[in-house]
Amino acid sequence: MKYPPPHHQEANFENCVYLAKAFPLATVISSLEGSIYSSHIPLVYQENDGLGVFVGHLDRFNPQWESFQKESSVTLIFHGPETYISPAVYHSTQLPTWNYFKAHFKGVPRFIEDPEKVKKSLITMTKVLEGSEPRYRLEADNPRMEAALAYIVGFEIEITAWEGKHKISQDKHQKDRSEAQKALEDKYPAMQDIIQNLYAQHQTRTTSTDESTPPNP
Repeated sequence: MKYPPPHHQEANFENCVYLAKAFPLATVISSLEGSIYSSHIPLVYQENDGLGVFVGHLDRFNPQWESFQKESSVTLIFHGPETYISPAVYHSTQLPTWNYFKAHFKGVPRFIEDPEKVKKSLITMTKVLEGSEPRYRLEADNPRMEAALAYIVGFEIEITAWEGKHKISQDKHQKDRSEAQKALEDKYPAMQDIIQNLYAQHQTRTTSTDESTPPNP
C-alpha cells in the first residue's frame, strides 16, 4: 500500500498519547443513520489494561451523543503543531509543503451513567487541564456544577486502534529536516519544548498501514 507513506507515520504509540495530552482538544467524529457528526471536545487520557481510554463530556443538547448509543466506533483526531514550509527554508531544491503532527484514535464509546462519577470526571479533567500550576480548583460541592449535571453526558472511549500522522520532512536531507523543525518552532515559540519532545520521541514506520493495534504499550 502506497498511502499513507510509511515515513510520515508514527510508530511510537506513546508519542501519540503525548500529543493528545499536550493538545487535548479533539475532533470527535461519529455517524448515525447516514449523517456524520463532529464536535470539538477536550478529552483526558487514562491508562487501563489495554491501550487506554479517553474521558470527555458532551452537552445533552448536542445530538452527537445519540450516535454513541448505536455506533460501535468513533474516530478521534488530536491536532498538534503544524505549519506551511516554504521551499525558501530548505538548503536543497524542494516544493512547498505543509508539516504537521496529528494523532488519530478509534474507539468504542460508553456512557458514564452514575452522576457522581460524571462529577468526579469533571473534577479530574479540570485538575488535568489546569496543569502543574493550577489557578483554579473545581470543588465537589460547586453549586454551578451540580446544576449543570443534568445537561452533561459523560463518556469514555476505549481505544481500539491508533495512527500517528507525523509529517515532518522525514524524506528530506538532514539539513532540510532541521530547517523544517526550526520553522515549526519559530511559529510556536511558547511550545518549543513540546515540539522538541515530539521530534525526540518520533519513530518512523518501516511499512505503511491504515491503523495500528499494537500490544499493550
